[in-house]
Amino acid sequence: MQMVDKDKPSPQLIATMRKQFVVEREVDRALTWKMEKRAGAPFTKLPLEALVKGVTALIAANLKSPFEVRNAHWLAGGASKLQMGFELAWGRPGVGQTTTKMVLRTDLAESLHATSRLREFQIVNAMKGTLPVPEAFWVDVLGEHLPYPGIVYGFAAGVTKPSTAKSGVSGLGTWMPPDVRNALAPQFVRDMAKLHTFDFRKAELSAFDIPQTGTENAHWAVSWWDRVWAEDAAEEVPLMALASSWLHKHAPAVDQLSIVHGDFRTGNYLFDEPTLTIGTWLDWELARIGDRHQDLAWSTSKAFSTMTEDGKTVLISGLMPENEFLEAYEQAAGLKVDAKALHYYQVFNAYSMIAMTLGTSYRVAKNGKSHQDILLAWLLGVGYMLMDEMRGLIEKGV
Repeated sequence: MQMVDKDKPSPQLIATMRKQFVVEREVDRALTWKMEKRAGAPFTKLPLEALVKGVTALIAANLKSPFEVRNAHWLAGGASKLQMGFELAWGRPGVGQTTTKMVLRTDLAESLHATSRLREFQIVNAMKGTLPVPEAFWVDVLGEHLPYPGIVYGFAAGVTKPSTAKSGVSGLGTWMPPDVRNALAPQFVRDMAKLHTFDFRKAELSAFDIPQTGTENAHWAVSWWDRVWAEDAAEEVPLMALASSWLHKHAPAVDQLSIVHGDFRTGNYLFDEPTLTIGTWLDWELARIGDRHQDLAWSTSKAFSTMTEDGKTVLISGLMPENEFLEAYEQAAGLKVDAKALHYYQVFNAYSMIAMTLGTSYRVAKNGKSHQDILLAWLLGVGYMLMDEMRGLIEKGV
């Protein structure tokens, strides 16, 4: 890395990053927007009234009938977004006068993931009827009405873990009692299979680019995190350069393009605790059109795994042994799991998570761009665990 001021990136630096790393158009726009805004003011605690004013303006720009925003309140959760709950009294098309619980999910001065709210909005609407997803009502792509870009969702009820369960930050290492995981595991597999067999070409996904060659998908994916690392990292890490080279050199050809969630794991779905039924899949901001093995590898990451009560068996995403998961997935999706592709995306996912934790988490916390600076600083420690995991995976694949 050149000695440049990444906290106040020049137009020349931004142009260099855009030219050096070939990524999807909307990914490029989101990353460029991040860099152009970086030299601005750090995050300051917004009064609730500012978000109410912004969401009122956003709704007014999309809804021509009278409405009222009521009972606004802060919502906890999430490592990279600010969330506000509220009720909307309105004349809902096809329903009539009603009151609807809603959630505003908005960016910060800078987030753990510099992603596109337009892509998130489109993918959630595309999945409606295929997977349980929150209803996405309106999006402010560029922050024209809100302090930062954001989406208005319908409120989704449920929990991310049972009241008796143990978990780490952001759902990492969630331990489920046997009866809970036995009920949720088949639903987890079923929903992943539905996602990967969904015909995305029939959906409105104009913010997503479709890879045209077998390996272009993998190169786009790696270049995304190459660029994030180059823009955010504070120091040279030879292993990251080696990993990037390895990933580009060994890029596998995808046999069938699918919608990839990008963060498919326990902690990102809500379920009804009395019935143990998954009711909503959340956090679609990393979704892309790519290789299903990316999701399979993500779900099997050690970062999201737990052990059985006797400490002898690793449970992927806290739910089931990996071999059982992969066998159940093949049966549900009718798609084979390629061991080499799975291994490749295990390396890739470790690489992307290191870029997030040792790169972006550091940069955002250092510059005070988020209300989650303590959490982001904590994630730095996770990065070194992932570094060791990635090293071992690369050695295994040599």
